[in-house]
Amino acid sequence: MAQDDMRDRGARTALVTGGARRIGRALALALAAEGLNVVIHCRSSHAEAEEAAEECRAKGVRAWVVCADLARAAEAEALVGRAIDAAGPLDALVNSASIFPKDTLATVTAEAFVENFQVNALAPFALARAFARQERDGAVVNMLDTRILHYDALHAAYHVSKRALFTLTRMMALEFAPRVRVNAVAPGLILPPPGEDESFLEKYASQNPLGRWGTAADVAAAALFLLRSPFVTGQVIFVDGGYHMKGSVYGV
Repeated sequence: MAQDDMRDRGARTALVTGGARRIGRALALALAAEGLNVVIHCRSSHAEAEEAAEECRAKGVRAWVVCADLARAAEAEALVGRAIDAAGPLDALVNSASIFPKDTLATVTAEAFVENFQVNALAPFALARAFARQERDGAVVNMLDTRILHYDALHAAYHVSKRALFTLTRMMALEFAPRVRVNAVAPGLILPPPGEDESFLEKYASQNPLGRWGTAADVAAAALFLLRSPFVTGQVIFVDGGYHMKGSVYGV
């Protein structure tokens, strides 16, 4: 999907998982601002998803809401088909939905590993595979995490699942070429975790070389770059103020 296509061909459509809230919402709105119609996926935040859809429509595009629980493999497998039924063929897929539970190697359960793998790795893979089976040109952007290069001791199952999605991103970039490009964005300190406020961002801002935190708009800009760039695949853009270069261990 080239830049001119994104701006000039309003019939193009993107599916954004987790598009009702936080970074996912910013991604959906950024795509709408570029003239893409948007299918907004949510699990249970239906009212917020509808609000995001209305914001997208206010930008002059069409928008739909499709709910699915990505922790259920069958619902993840069916989501792309449901989006196509609602909106027609898809040109872009942004896998933003994820879960972020706290656990350590001392406390994590097998069930937690399974759930994290399903939502954070296997669901994005299932969606991307279904997207590629449309047999049309398109682009996928997966949301990773800057800590994939280090270690997050406080979110063991999440950490392993995001590393798996990193590997899947590179595998899919090879397997789905040349028609579908697959890239990723790895955000760092962007939004405080649920239940935290700006003081969380202030506490950790000094840990990255730029000494500040970023915004959801920064993440969206990186995703748009990858969607616009027809000769880029298999890449990860770290939107983290340089944190990924420090070799840090979080939570220890």
